[in-house]
Amino acid sequence: MKNQNLSELKSQLSNEADLEVSPERTPDIGIIMGSDSDLSAMKGAHKALDTLGFGEQVSFGHPPDGRFSYETYVVSAHRTPSLMYRYAKTAADRGIEVIIAGAGGKSADLPNMTASLAYPLPVIGVPVQEKSVDSVIGMPTGAPIVAVDAGKSFNAALSAVQILARGYPELSEALQSYQDSLVSDVAETAVDLHDFGVDEFMQMTDE
Repeated sequence: MKNQNLSELKSQLSNEADLEVSPERTPDIGIIMGSDSDLSAMKGAHKALDTLGFGEQVSFGHPPDGRFSYETYVVSAHRTPSLMYRYAKTAADRGIEVIIAGAGGKSADLPNMTASLAYPLPVIGVPVQEKSVDSVIGMPTGAPIVAVDAGKSFNAALSAVQILARGYPELSEALQSYQDSLVSDVAETAVDLHDFGVDEFMQMTDE
């Protein structure tokens, strides 16, 4: 990221935080990651939110169709620490209610640092790789972070919506509908496996 673009983005975040925009027009969930190379691991969060009826918001104050939305940024704790600081410190004033933060490597500091800076806003950490797990979960007492297993960004998004659902009954209903669909899928699979037999079932699922 060029220095000019970095400065402009930080100013943009600060300006958005100063605007009096109704919650219906701001992103509810912020998804950040240390590098665009983490996107393959973080796309599960987007999939989960899309499944639950969220839309991706790319212009502040101009939400997509539907009540709930999310935004996505690359924010590096090591390469752009000032941007990480600005994002975390302005998140609540920009309408963000939960942050999902993913980072890889042995020094996956983005989720932890964001959790400290954005407190008391809840932050859910996603270790992008197995070697990132200890770094993400290694917060001291009094500096909380919620974390999922390596690469489980889909679960991180479900947890974020669970947090929001306490204040929005429609999200609780969406979560329940999603859970019901999982139960239905398992029941259908159980019946098909039994009725068709293992060999034919495996042929059906391989097609």
